[in-house]
Amino acid sequence: MKLTSLKLVPFTALLFFGSCTLSEISQKTKDGVVGGSSYVKNKGKAAYDKSRKALGLEKSKKKSSKPMSVTKRKFGVMPDGSKVSLFTLTNANGMQVTLLDYGATVKEIIVPDRNGNYANVSLGFNKLEDYIDKSPYFGCIAGRYANRIAEGKFTLDNTEYQLAVNNGPNHLHGGLVGFDKVLWKAKVVESGTGLVFSRTSPDGEEGYPGNLKSAVTYLLTDDNELKIDYLATTDKPTVINLTNHTYFNLAGDGVGTILDHEMMLPGDKFIATDDTNIPNSIAMVAGTPLDFRQPVAIGERIDRKHPQLLAGKGYDHTWVVPESKNSLSLAAILRDPSSGRVLEVMTDQPGVQFYSGNYLDGTLIGQGGRPYEFRSGLCLETQVFPDSPNHQGDEGWKSCVLLPNQNYTHSCVYRFKTD
Repeated sequence: MKLTSLKLVPFTALLFFGSCTLSEISQKTKDGVVGGSSYVKNKGKAAYDKSRKALGLEKSKKKSSKPMSVTKRKFGVMPDGSKVSLFTLTNANGMQVTLLDYGATVKEIIVPDRNGNYANVSLGFNKLEDYIDKSPYFGCIAGRYANRIAEGKFTLDNTEYQLAVNNGPNHLHGGLVGFDKVLWKAKVVESGTGLVFSRTSPDGEEGYPGNLKSAVTYLLTDDNELKIDYLATTDKPTVINLTNHTYFNLAGDGVGTILDHEMMLPGDKFIATDDTNIPNSIAMVAGTPLDFRQPVAIGERIDRKHPQLLAGKGYDHTWVVPESKNSLSLAAILRDPSSGRVLEVMTDQPGVQFYSGNYLDGTLIGQGGRPYEFRSGLCLETQVFPDSPNHQGDEGWKSCVLLPNQNYTHSCVYRFKTD
């Protein structure tokens, strides 16, 4: 691996990261996604090509193979004077992932379409100030507890903890200053093309108990996979749920909406919520607009007058990930018919949150200089279920409690292909 402008420093703050073994996706499932009917039928490719021409992208060139590398450059300066760096991971195929140590953030994911033309498929900003002042969690690590906790309260060992209420009546993504709004330490991995981001969240930060040591490893493979491994330890009982909050648009950053993308979520259950997005049951997807067991265009049913879609202005739910005999299970497959890009999501977590960009409204200008319109990006966040701190011991709910002398681990793989 080639390294530019970055010193190698042994990483000793935390424990060993185990490697992932990917589960196999059946050919039948793959064929179902590739052959699934497009929401725009034959107009998809024409609309895609027209959008690229209008945006000046029609002459995108194919990238030649490059050595695997990690490079570093300055991205900005925080109000306290701390320097923020941008790291670029490049694999042998020319796929690139750029990362920020602010929020341990994925800024760009540059992958080819079916014709070999590369484009960024991750939403983000060009300026640090926009991440600090405006970001709706673009690409960041959300924590200490991603997703919502009802009324910002939970009880652990007979002690009630009150967290910030920052999303209506509830707590969201770690509070007012969550893991997305802090600077992480960055180290190059010892083997492969990747980085380890680490930080210690002190006891009482945002109301959470325990000194929590966390690390997130991003690894880019030559199979065009972005692997994310999480590890955390605590010196006091606490709750934890870390995830990555990248917004994807497989047609390209700022290119139209995600309504024509075809989604497949294999789970036959989802976490039904009340009108504040707090869980009230584990429900079956059958007979609802949340049934994505076969590939369906996201826009086909998103505006139906269904109670589960009205409160969140669209999809903003956790689907139960079917259990697998392998270490990682298939959580989702996303396909853009116009470009031919396909994203497969694998995880060892019990749930995947599908958020359809319902609060993007065109006021944010993205890193390509174009506004992020309504539903112009989506998230697929692997995690435990929302409000798990208040469902300790409930049937079907994986524990989110982390005790001293235990390791919190979480693995996710974003695998990029073309049809």
